[in-house]
Amino acid sequence: MTGEPVLVFDGDCGFCTTSVGLAERLVGIRARVVPWQRADLAALGVTRERAEYEVLWVEDGRVRGGAQAVAGLLIAAGLPWSPLGFLLRVPPVRWAAHGLYRLIAANRHRLPGGTPACALPAPASTPAAPPSPSSSPSPPSSPPPAPSSSPDARAAESR
Repeated sequence: MTGEPVLVFDGDCGFCTTSVGLAERLVGIRARVVPWQRADLAALGVTRERAEYEVLWVEDGRVRGGAQAVAGLLIAAGLPWSPLGFLLRVPPVRWAAHGLYRLIAANRHRLPGGTPACALPAPASTPAAPPSPSSSPSPPSSPPPAPSSSPDARAAESR
């Protein structure tokens, strides 16, 4: 894909929507801004799972996520923002920016403007929670053995 860059964000998340609005006002985003819920993700070369996980910057067929998406946005904005964007691509600043982004993303539902809808989805590999006792009957269990009072009886049980 070539042409205008695309910024993809979570449109259901109040914190993300507020952050994108702030970036539009302060930085002047030079890209098409679209919530992932309304984007043609396949045409952008993006999976739904990735779009749910982090903000994305799609430019010239390349997809950057998280802190590197922010770096792309800042570089495209031009001066005075582009030097900060280039700095975000250089280790060790890149590593620190990645860690900070992950921390914010994992807690965005707790931040100002965040709602329960802002919480990141649970990883697909997480097993489902067991059913609650009220929803399905539990199999009968045998009562535990009565405790033995004499040391000889306890020794015989352990054999």
